Amino acid sequence: MINNEIQEKEAELIELTAVFCAEKLDDDYAQLCGKLIQKMSAEEIVPFKRGKIEIWAAAVIHALGSKNFLFDKSFEPYINAQDISDHFGAKKATISNKARQIKDLYDMVMYDDEFATQKLKENNPFDNMVMVDGFIVKVSNLPVDIQELIKQERAAGRDISFTTGGEE
Repeated sequence: MINNEIQEKEAELIELTAVFCAEKLDDDYAQLCGKLIQKMSAEEIVPFKRGKIEIWAAAVIHALGSKNFLFDKSFEPYINAQDISDHFGAKKATISNKARQIKDLYDMVMYDDEFATQKLKENNPFDNMVMVDGFIVKVSNLPVDIQELIKQERAAGRDISFTTGGEE
């Protein structure tokens, strides 16, 4: 597929997901969809170069939604997978399979900053935890200078863990 065709499909995918997000979700999801689609189009083998563009649009939303609790009624926004399927006129199983491909391709996990909604980032329960000697410890239970170090490292995009250097 030549570059022009990829760009056209990318634009169509972004438009399809943007319309869905405007109608049923929010701007945060629309931005994440665009980011993911652009990342996909930069791959050496572009995932969406084959298959129905509507299925890929649904799969992008499904992949992001599954990592941001979109299908959990206790979260906002909420939608079920069948609503995505109905909107794009595709089978749930097909969408789910494509979404799995996307999640596997980018190692998407829960609370992954790259593809997390702003709300999820702000309410990440792991932000107040750190590993110390292989144990999970609340950051607030550590000395203030260590808390500051953790804050600085995380602000720089680095994770941090500690060992106390106890005897073996």
